[in-house]
Amino acid sequence: MASLSPYNVFCVAQSGRLEYEAVIFVASFRAANPDFAGRLIVCEPSGEKWPEPVAISDPVRDLLTGMGAEIVPFANRHFGASYPNGNKIEAMAALPAEPFVFFDTDTLFTGPLSSVGFDFDRPSASMRRENTWPDPPLYGPGYSAIWKRLYDQFGLDFESSLDLSQPDEHWERYLYFNAGWFFGRDAQAFGERFLHYAHWIRWNTPDELACQSLDPWLDQIALPLAIHSFGGGRPGPELAGLDGAVSCHYRYLPLLYARESDLAVETLEQVTAPNRIKKVLRAYEPAKRLIYQRKGRKIRQSFDRSALPRTEKGLRKAIQTMGLWLR
Repeated sequence: MASLSPYNVFCVAQSGRLEYEAVIFVASFRAANPDFAGRLIVCEPSGEKWPEPVAISDPVRDLLTGMGAEIVPFANRHFGASYPNGNKIEAMAALPAEPFVFFDTDTLFTGPLSSVGFDFDRPSASMRRENTWPDPPLYGPGYSAIWKRLYDQFGLDFESSLDLSQPDEHWERYLYFNAGWFFGRDAQAFGERFLHYAHWIRWNTPDELACQSLDPWLDQIALPLAIHSFGGGRPGPELAGLDGAVSCHYRYLPLLYARESDLAVETLEQVTAPNRIKKVLRAYEPAKRLIYQRKGRKIRQSFDRSALPRTEKGLRKAIQTMGLWLR
């Protein structure tokens, strides 16, 4: 059963690609959720951790607020340009201590969130992920040793996080999410713990992680720990609309056209058609060429969605060959 209590939805945007993705995010959210009772928040980073200006441009700012989004600033004190994915962690300090749902800005909404059964006392996150982290070295440590070191560090019960239907040392046995969406009861408390875990892992990296890359995976390393610490875990069927009929984490516009549903493509083109949106998005080359010059349809016609390359890397390479890998 869907949650009836109000909650807030937020993403993070800054100058460049993310601000244009935020336009699509907000336009599709409003179209799919006209009666949403919570706050729709676009968090905007700032501070000395960014050597170049990152403020959202005035045309995009005016469009976002005109569509009913709130732009909430936050200061980067820990990550910034050295780890832009840290924005989703640090932004939570600027949010109210209320139930929240975070989505990456490269998300398109195709259905109402009211159909999703959020249980904010049991946080969860997206399972639309690949085997990206860790990458255990040949002679160890393996998955269990790497993950258990982190659970032990923060006083968490490792055994209860495991999916025992998966074999030992198989990556899906271990709690691991895509950080493209996640939710919880209290944005302040969740963000503080998420930051604590990520900060420690990055600046006090234990020996078991010495051979592991933390960039760009740090947020996805700390996220399952934070979710588990609040009594959460893998999403159940009540959340199937996320990464399904309700939301589409498309990552880049070429990938949306290549692999996502007909509904996603139709929704994208419908919500970007109004002149006030088109006027702003045409300044973004991928939107100009793929949406308005219809090159995205050329990508779509080139792929059989029942027989796509097995990995996103393979799909990107095929689109690059077409000269249409635009981001």
